[in-house]
Amino acid sequence: MTIVIKIGGAEGNEAGPVLADLARRTDYVLVHGGSGEIDRLSGSMGRPSKYYTSPSGVVSRHTDSEHMDVVVLAMAGRIQTELVRALGALGVRAVGLSGADGGLLIARKKEASRAIEDGRVVRVKDDRSGVVEEVRADLLRVLLGAGYVPVVGPPAISRTGELLNVDADRVAAQVAVALGAETLLLLTNVGGVLRDRHDPESRFDSVSRDAVDSMMPYAEGRMRKKILAAKEAAAGGVGRIVIASSTVPEPVEHALAGHGTVIE
Repeated sequence: MTIVIKIGGAEGNEAGPVLADLARRTDYVLVHGGSGEIDRLSGSMGRPSKYYTSPSGVVSRHTDSEHMDVVVLAMAGRIQTELVRALGALGVRAVGLSGADGGLLIARKKEASRAIEDGRVVRVKDDRSGVVEEVRADLLRVLLGAGYVPVVGPPAISRTGELLNVDADRVAAQVAVALGAETLLLLTNVGGVLRDRHDPESRFDSVSRDAVDSMMPYAEGRMRKKILAAKEAAAGGVGRIVIASSTVPEPVEHALAGHGTVIE
């Protein structure tokens, strides 16, 4: 059975240990984020990143037309190419795919995003963000069947051909659902969902798929997106979802052994 692994792109994540661990396997699709590189590249180009917080507390990137160029350069350019190069150096035949390649990730544009600004709820204007509606998994199956490892990341593409920024955690969830994956690993810079972000011992260890929402009040920032992704994966039939650390030795095996927040 195929597994889907998502490696985080925020500061504090470690790609090296994940890739070294994956070099021993071929039964997976790797999905990547890239928020840290987008922020770095945005700053170097004099276009600082912009974020907004929704009324429900979810933090999202504001991807206006100017920042869409940065997303493409960072995601489909530097990050994906480096991951493919690094896997190749480990003997893995990896193929990088953005959502536009072969129409892999089909998304709809968010038309009514809302943000909290100065205590008021306002509409987010000029935002080229989207939500994945379809994963064309036949392309992934062809590559997997031929012994290649797909490395997948944003942006996605709309049905009218517009590039859209999409959340990589939710991409991983939809890829896992489309492939009928046995397991989804969401690897990040902490050891799981914590009741107290200052206390690693406060981690949720095991949560039933019906109780995923119970973790949301404890989550902050991007962790809320991971919980939402876990919920979508569980609803789509993925048997096991693990939110775990990318920074420990053998992080993939560590997560598969249940060291993290396990939803099943």
